[in-house]
Amino acid sequence: MHFTSERRIDDDVLERAFVVGDVPGFLWTLATTSTPVPLVLLGHPGGLRSMHPRLAARARALASLGFAAATIELPGAGERPASAASDRARVELRRALASGERPSEEVIDRLVLPLVDQAVPEWQTTLDELLDLPEIGGPVGFSGGVIAIGVRLAVMEPRIVAAGFFAGSFVPRSIIEEAHRVTIPLHVLLQWDDEGNDRQLALDLFDAFGSEEKTLNANMGGHTGVPQHAGENANEFFARHLR
Repeated sequence: MHFTSERRIDDDVLERAFVVGDVPGFLWTLATTSTPVPLVLLGHPGGLRSMHPRLAARARALASLGFAAATIELPGAGERPASAASDRARVELRRALASGERPSEEVIDRLVLPLVDQAVPEWQTTLDELLDLPEIGGPVGFSGGVIAIGVRLAVMEPRIVAAGFFAGSFVPRSIIEEAHRVTIPLHVLLQWDDEGNDRQLALDLFDAFGSEEKTLNANMGGHTGVPQHAGENANEFFARHLR
């Protein structure tokens, strides 16, 4: 891990840009912490530049609870090399949505599964590096999306002890099968009228999770209409499980 820049975004929050291999990311920590703190990995669906304002806001909220937060750029997003195969699948998916049809499972698989296969090892390598920093001690949580990435991480990464998922993206059927193996505490946010999400599939995924403790927080509204209290509820979930 190589840090490439740093700045204060609040009086007590330090934001550092980093690179792990060729994967860029951000780390937010309390500027005055004297002991190692828990870490929340911030999942998101896009490039770091476009997502930065929302990610930084989420990180500031977690810092107020005494947690560090980190994120990395997804494969094929932002400044990372695009995948021609993924781009073709994305065009087909958008064409289906524009015509009022549900995208085929084959298109969803071609778009999502290669992303999961590449992103999860990158997250794990980044986590290795983050936990070597003296200011971060764990435990570790995962927050956000892409939910298929979060599911795979929850299955494969024992250092993640709790996860808050945003059910706002398409999920391959094979990922729903993997969800049976997820046993950590979960907090799942679902926007009931999300135009780009299959509500029934999201409910099927929630039902498939093998966790004894799992909460579904469903709110009326579209993809970008998440109420403020829903985010506060998610932070309270991490406060319970990471302290």
